[in-house]
Amino acid sequence: MHWAKDIEENVAKTLDYVRRARAEGSDVVLFPETSLTGYDFEYVESLPARRVLDALRAVARCAADCSIYAIVGSLLKRGGDRFLNLAHVINPAGEVFYEYAKAHMAGPREQHDCRPGNKLALFAVNGALCTLVICRDGRHPELYRVPAMAGARVLFHPSCSSETIEGVSWKRLAGRAQQPVGPNSHIFHCVANTVGQSRDAMHTSSGMSFIKDPTGLSLAEAGFYQEEMITARLNLDKATARYALASLERPRILRRIWKDAVAACLKHANDPVR
Repeated sequence: MHWAKDIEENVAKTLDYVRRARAEGSDVVLFPETSLTGYDFEYVESLPARRVLDALRAVARCAADCSIYAIVGSLLKRGGDRFLNLAHVINPAGEVFYEYAKAHMAGPREQHDCRPGNKLALFAVNGALCTLVICRDGRHPELYRVPAMAGARVLFHPSCSSETIEGVSWKRLAGRAQQPVGPNSHIFHCVANTVGQSRDAMHTSSGMSFIKDPTGLSLAEAGFYQEEMITARLNLDKATARYALASLERPRILRRIWKDAVAACLKHANDPVR
């Protein structure tokens, strides 16, 4: 989806993609970072919180109508004057049953206007444990490798990898937009990234959404510029998390550190995001 559109257009497209995903037989539909509000801070500052919550409720109703899981994003203020960059996980009953707040902010505006979350994501989709990071979080492998040690077999990774046109070109050339996590974890990796230009035409997004096998090889890929939906079937038996689990054993001097990290992940995974 485009990252700099009005909330009404974002909601309309979200509802359409939820219905299309259900028609394709999907169990889960993942949307990019801040998919409901967009990532244009000037615009989002003017949005009343009630409009964001109304948008979230509309998607929840649609998810219930379609009996599907949906993961959508927003910039939303809770208990302070700074935004949280949130991922909302909606179940087929239309309930927002899990939320995660981005831990590592990206550009100067986000660093100034947003405050970080303080947990690792771990939640179940149809009985399968999953984890979640948002955009820049993916540069910090402990955020998904520790949940993989705790049992997660799928990483959902919403993103708005936007930059100057030159910066995006280098990201694409170097494969830096979002790097596959399978080679260091052996879990599935589902990325939904934005497309399109900013309102002032100074920045663009890298596109390149993908669904990757635990080997790191692609099951489906999207293009650079156009909005589109990609789908794949995931055989969860293939996701062993063997590379992450091996870190629990060797080197021995790190065993206690990793085990403590897993314990902290499990203890705080269901903390409410405030």
